[in-house]
Amino acid sequence: MILESAMLQVTQGDTDSFEQDFKVASAYIASIPGYIDHELHKCLENETDYLLLVRWETLEAHTKGFRQSDAYLEWKRLLHHYYNPLPKMKHFTRIKIDA
Repeated sequence: MILESAMLQVTQGDTDSFEQDFKVASAYIASIPGYIDHELHKCLENETDYLLLVRWETLEAHTKGFRQSDAYLEWKRLLHHYYNPLPKMKHFTRIKIDA
């Protein structure tokens, strides 16, 4: 499993609209083969900051399956105008620790 993270900085005054459009956009990302689930968290210290976590079966499910799809174009159309600056994604894999 791959965990994608993105810190989203939404323009001031747009958080309510962003959250509504994110609900719509969620159907697009969820339609991609290799998608597992996602979570959106709002920052307590700064109401315009959000953390997006997406779980994918493989890195390619995100980088090729989603990012090269028509669903991504709709995701981008719905959400990218809210970000300043555009977010940078990072991908993580779990480290198993024997305790």
